[in-house]
Amino acid sequence: MNKVLIIAPHPDDETLGCGGTIIKHKSDGDKIYWLIVTNMLEEEGFDKDRVKERQVEIDNVSKEYGFEEIFKLDFPTTKLDMIPKAEIIKAISNVVCKVNAELVYVPSKNDVHSDHKITFESVMSAVKTFRSPFVKKILMYETVSETEFAPPFQSDTFIPNSFSDISRFINRKCSIMKIYNTELGNHPFTRSIDNIRALSVFRGATAGVENAEAFAVIKEIW
Repeated sequence: MNKVLIIAPHPDDETLGCGGTIIKHKSDGDKIYWLIVTNMLEEEGFDKDRVKERQVEIDNVSKEYGFEEIFKLDFPTTKLDMIPKAEIIKAISNVVCKVNAELVYVPSKNDVHSDHKITFESVMSAVKTFRSPFVKKILMYETVSETEFAPPFQSDTFIPNSFSDISRFINRKCSIMKIYNTELGNHPFTRSIDNIRALSVFRGATAGVENAEAFAVIKEIW
């Protein structure tokens, strides 16, 4: 049994990037935890009803996955670049240590959204071996609508070297994603169920399975 921490800059990133794998971990008996870095806040100009709706979405998604615990850092969404980096690192580090996470999932360092970039950088500082020796593996996931829009240079390209067979879980992943109905659109919008399925088929073909999620191994100690 592993302790698995999924770190999402925003609610929905966890499902887009590794929803099928989260379900797989749960079915394998692992303990799964969810860290949400940012949130919609009324004081940041979000409508009260939308803020309430987002919290309902988070609760419903959590119930579907069966997380042991949710951690909300409540930094303002789209504004992580205005928060002192040390504050973000400390908040993430506290959660990593509380969970005693052995496996950590993080967004791609080259995603175009600044919240994603800063989350990745902060996590990497928080999980240095001398700070979190219990973390044995870090996997970087891709997020449709962010990862594919990175600049077309090798240094900025998401190059997966680990694949999770989610053939048994793709339908449930898509069902959970529909809870975030305000984040979805119809094809060719990037965050569409069609696109989510298409990416899983493409990654599956690379791995020789029907559907897969792809990751880049950042660190592994074994």
